[in-house]
Parts: sequence; structure tokens; C-alpha cells
Amino acid sequence: MITKFKPKSDFSRNVLTLMTGTTIAQAIPVVFSPILTRIYNPEDFGVFALFVAITSIFSSIATGRYELAIMLPKKDEDAINILALGIIINLLIFLFLYIGIYCFITDIVLLLNNKEIKFWLYFVPISVLFIGFFNLLNYYNNRKKFYKDISHTTIIKSIVLTSCQLIIGFFKNGEAGLIIGELMSRIFANIKLLKNILKDDKLMKAISYKKVLVLGKKYNNFPKFSVPAILANVLSGNLINIFIATIFNVTSLGFYSLAERILGVPTSLIGKSVSQVYYQEACVEYKKNKSFYKLFLKTVFKLVIIGLLLFGFLYFAIVDIFIYVFGKNWEIAGEYGKILLFLYFCRFIVSPLTITPMVLNKVKIDLYFQFFMLLLIISIFIVVHFLKYNIVDFLIIFSIVYGLYYLGYLLFLTINLRK
Repeated sequence: MITKFKPKSDFSRNVLTLMTGTTIAQAIPVVFSPILTRIYNPEDFGVFALFVAITSIFSSIATGRYELAIMLPKKDEDAINILALGIIINLLIFLFLYIGIYCFITDIVLLLNNKEIKFWLYFVPISVLFIGFFNLLNYYNNRKKFYKDISHTTIIKSIVLTSCQLIIGFFKNGEAGLIIGELMSRIFANIKLLKNILKDDKLMKAISYKKVLVLGKKYNNFPKFSVPAILANVLSGNLINIFIATIFNVTSLGFYSLAERILGVPTSLIGKSVSQVYYQEACVEYKKNKSFYKLFLKTVFKLVIIGLLLFGFLYFAIVDIFIYVFGKNWEIAGEYGKILLFLYFCRFIVSPLTITPMVLNKVKIDLYFQFFMLLLIISIFIVVHFLKYNIVDFLIIFSIVYGLYYLGYLLFLTINLRK
């Protein structure tokens, strides 16, 4: 009876395998969040969020984006040499970061306006190194269709992260457990995926300096064009955390980071699934009719209905939910979340549709909007800083402006598809 409902095609089974791993992995930290918020205080989460923000920015470019090229060559020998190139770049970035932090540690701490992060800055290059390795190994395992291993790795990573944060948190106060858990999860994830490559001795012997240089030149469009796009995207998301810690304080960042994590769950789970289905159907429609406007409107309508029900409920209940689930100390996070509801409602609707320019083969559109988003965020913080607004005023402005940005993007897509 159960076999009736199992996907019949290899493609559907592979997607389901990866989605299952991702869903479980994302659910584990959320399920244990009520315990973590009682072990760690908002300041601890703030330092952790600042650490993650810094590592996320540098790790996004740590491999020169060559991991994206691993899927392209016909021969595995070429793919393994691209992976080797990515590792070399990753190691160089690691050394560059370590030297930079060692030489300018005092200036960086003053710039970030947070003394607690000083010790952990020395671990930023290590975290970036592990994330870079993971991205390279993940794409190579994807090339070889080791989908179960990728899915299992995602789950293991989440289990190690949460377990370390819980265990260390019980015995040691402060942010140490949160950051060490993050680092340990990266190590275990890499070990699992690395085994599939190291066991192929013949493939490892195919790595050569000459091939690395030739393939580096052949696929140099990835560092040229993909790096600026991903950097703008990652900066847009993570500069917010850095700015909040710098302009206000790390405790405010702790409250904001929890609100952001919880409000982002619907987009991560529902939004990503909708985006995958929409992308596939849009590609089919566009090939047949050179238009998928009706599908676009249908998807928007469904997302609006779901969003209104979900975020409408949260508007009346979110503060009480945060108090009940995470504890009285996190009431402020619930209040921050209520202010941010408009932004996350707009993001929930628009994010799954941002794949639209890819269907039309107009990738530059996404790049332009990413840079505009980055400039918008920087402008907001400049205004807030000079006018000396408090954190609540900032969140109100940020939620409205950022939400309108998403609606503007939606309007742009609607007009262009209607032509």
C-alpha cells in the first residue's frame, strides 16, 4: 500500500531524499530551541549570531564559487581537479583571514563594538575553511548522485550542532557552546562526504597542477560573475546582524536573531518547496507557450492566502507564543517578531518567485536587485545611525522599507511577465 505513494521517477525520488534530510535537519534546532533559550541568554545568542554573520560573508566566496563548476565537466577527472582548485583557493582565503585577524584584531573588535567576540574571531578562518570544504564536497557528491549520503550528512550536521550546544551549555556559561557546536557540526559533515572521494584512489591520482590551471581558466566566469552576486546577497542578510550589534548592542542582536530564525521557518520549509515546483512548471510552460503568466499569478494567489492565514494568526499570538515556548526572558524577541511580520509576510510571498528571471534566462536582473537590496540596507543603517534612532524605530523602518522592496520586486516581475 505504501509503495503506491512512493515517487516512481529517479528525479522525484532524489528530490524527496534531499528534501527529507533538509526538513529534518531544519526541524531539529527549532524543536530544541525552547531548551537552548533557557540555557543561553540573549547576549550569548547575539555573539553567536555575530560570529555566524562574519563567517557567512567570507565563506560565500571562500572557493571562488568554483564548486558550481564541479557539475559541468563530462569527465570525473576534470571535476576532481576543479574541486582541488577550490580547495587551494579555500586554503589561501583561510591564510589571508588568519593573518588579517591576527594583525588587526584590536581594530576589528573596536569596529564591531563587542569585546566578547574577540576570542572567537580567531576561529572565523577555521569556520570559513570548513564551510568551503563542505560546499565543494557537497557538489561533488551531488555530481556522483550520492543523495542519501548528502541527506544523512545534513541530518548528522544538525544533530551534532544541537547536541554540542545542549551538552556544553549545561556545563559552561556563555556563548562557547553555541559556537563550538557550529564548528563541530562542520567537521562531522566534512568527514562524511570526504570518505566518498578518498576511497577512489584512481581519481585522486588524476589531480595535476596543469589540469587545475587549465580548468581554472576555462571556468573563470564563476569567480568573475557569481562571486559579486552571492557576495551582495550574503552581505544583504548578514550585515544586518553586524550593524545591529555595532550600532545598538549584542543583546538586541540576540533577540533579533531568535525572531528572525522563527519567522524564517515558513519561507524555508513551505517557500522552498513551492519554489521548486514553480520553477519546474514554469520552465515547461515557457518552453511550450513562451509565457507562464497564469502560473505566476496562480502561485502568487496561493502564497498570499497561506501567508495571510499564517502571519495573520502570528500577529495576535506571536508575543505570547515566544513567552510560552522560549521563556519570559524572550518576550522582547516576540515583540521584535511582531514588528517584523510585515517584512516576513512579503518575503514569504516573493522569495519563491525570485527564480523567475532564471526561467527567462535574465540572470542579470537578479544581480541588479541583489545590489539594490544591499544599498538599501546600508542606507537604512546610515539614516538610523545619524538620527540616533533606537532598535524599535530601526526595526519598524527596516520592516516597512524591506517589505516594500519585496513588493516592488513582485510588481516588476508581474509587469515583465505580462508583456
